[in-house]
Amino acid sequence: MTATYWFIIVGVLLSGLAIFPPVLRAVPVSSSIVYLGVGLLLGPALLGLITLDIVRDAVILERLTEVAVLVSLFTVGLNMRRSLSDTMWMLPVRLASVTMILTIGALTIIGTELLGLPLGAAVLLGAILAPTDPVLASDVQVKSATDRDNLRYGLSGEAGLNDGTAFPFVMLGLGLLGLHPDDESGFLNLWAEGQWSLLAWLGWDLVWAVTVGLLIGGLTGWCVGRFVLYLQKQHKQTLALDEFLVLGLIALAYGLAELAYGYGFLAVFAAGYALRYLELRLTNHAPEPVELPAQALDQEVDHEAVTLDPEKAAQFLVVSLQKFTGQLEHILQATVVLLVGGMFTTQYWSVEVLWLAPLLFLVVRPLAVLIGLIGSKLPPIQRGLTGWFGIRGIGSIYYLTYAIEHGLAEDLGQRLSAIVLSLVVVSIVAHGISVSPLMSWYRRNHEDPAAQAATT
Repeated sequence: MTATYWFIIVGVLLSGLAIFPPVLRAVPVSSSIVYLGVGLLLGPALLGLITLDIVRDAVILERLTEVAVLVSLFTVGLNMRRSLSDTMWMLPVRLASVTMILTIGALTIIGTELLGLPLGAAVLLGAILAPTDPVLASDVQVKSATDRDNLRYGLSGEAGLNDGTAFPFVMLGLGLLGLHPDDESGFLNLWAEGQWSLLAWLGWDLVWAVTVGLLIGGLTGWCVGRFVLYLQKQHKQTLALDEFLVLGLIALAYGLAELAYGYGFLAVFAAGYALRYLELRLTNHAPEPVELPAQALDQEVDHEAVTLDPEKAAQFLVVSLQKFTGQLEHILQATVVLLVGGMFTTQYWSVEVLWLAPLLFLVVRPLAVLIGLIGSKLPPIQRGLTGWFGIRGIGSIYYLTYAIEHGLAEDLGQRLSAIVLSLVVVSIVAHGISVSPLMSWYRRNHEDPAAQAATT
């Protein structure tokens, strides 16, 4: 009967992906809270249909959360419709570098001084909890290519960049614990004989891996986009099976970057942005995308007319890919959040979160944002909301399971799992309850009218 129950549960949940969003607009509750609650209901404490354990089943959860983050990062990249020369890029770059490093530093001090963790574990905890999650932060990210709001753009770019830029600090923590993945290979003699080196970390994990990830991802997305548009023009037929192109491009960019010892997360984000930038170039950096025919995404579109017009062809390609990635992102988000609820038992409840969560969300994150944005022209209200919406979620689960799979001691894995799971649950609830009223208030009273009109 268990299989029968799961058919019913999956049917209800998938139907809920379509039903919940409009219903939940009337109440200050995000869909993530609903799926978290369903997970708690299905977990060991109640129905017992979910029996996953974050430490025991780390390899399964690592792969699932990895896929969810990759799809979300690609989606974020597709939505970032600004030229690389646009000064607004400085906002997410500051958040993903200065703000994130300050957050990791503060959490490292908290970990060693208040939580009693060894230095390596404290750095690892900081790297796990510092990034803003690209999956659960979708409610405060850019909604379309015409979205010009600086708050949403900054949070979107931060989520796209910092899930890759946090990786060097995950490696730093693992290196301090003697668990760096390259210890055994001695690649280029940087990690020979298992000797961890700060110089090796700076050159290899930070400079090389970040740079290579961005370059390979950008080049892959650009070349694939150009090739697809070329084929469409040659055959006078728009692309079919966009789903396979999305999945193939994500896998290709990720695999090539990892093969070259670059960060795959950054590569996938860069690949998505490269497609968007290609469209931006072919439309001559128009402030708004070229309008497609009203029937552009149905079966009666004039394929030949679209493919022969470079502007329409590029726009058609990006829009069709966005449609699929958005749907896939929501399915993966619901699945992972449900599993988080199912794993959250008393074993993984950390009483320390009662003071750690307010400290992180109300003190550390806002202060790091304020310092990171010193000198920027962002209005105070947008800085304040940026400080609050430092959502922790699926990316943190991925980094945690990655560390566990690379040899983290069981007792330390249990301790960090309890802290991270507890903080993720608090974040889902606190940010999920506040996102709707805060963003509605922001749109009514503070959002730039031009940006507001572009998203309605």
